Amino acid sequence: MSSLQTFVNKLVTIVTADGRILTGDLIGYDQTTNLILKNTEERIFRIDEGVEIAKLGLYVLRGDSIVLVGETDTELEDKIDWLKIKADQIQEVRHGM
Repeated sequence: MSSLQTFVNKLVTIVTADGRILTGDLIGYDQTTNLILKNTEERIFRIDEGVEIAKLGLYVLRGDSIVLVGETDTELEDKIDWLKIKADQIQEVRHGM
């Protein structure tokens, strides 16, 4: 059994190799870790203004672009005022030298 099975039908946060932060309800996955999310949002961080949240809806992510998948604490999530959070974006993953 895949460790992703425990995340199905739960809110997850995903970091991609190009530095994107996505949240959504995991509704499916396959053997190559391609993920299907619903109610997906992308959080776009900026150092000079609050976090922009782009609604993406139903979304498919290729497994080879995923760096991290984790269950989101919905209780904590609801308490965060994203418009007050200011941060640099995560840099993309670079392979090799």
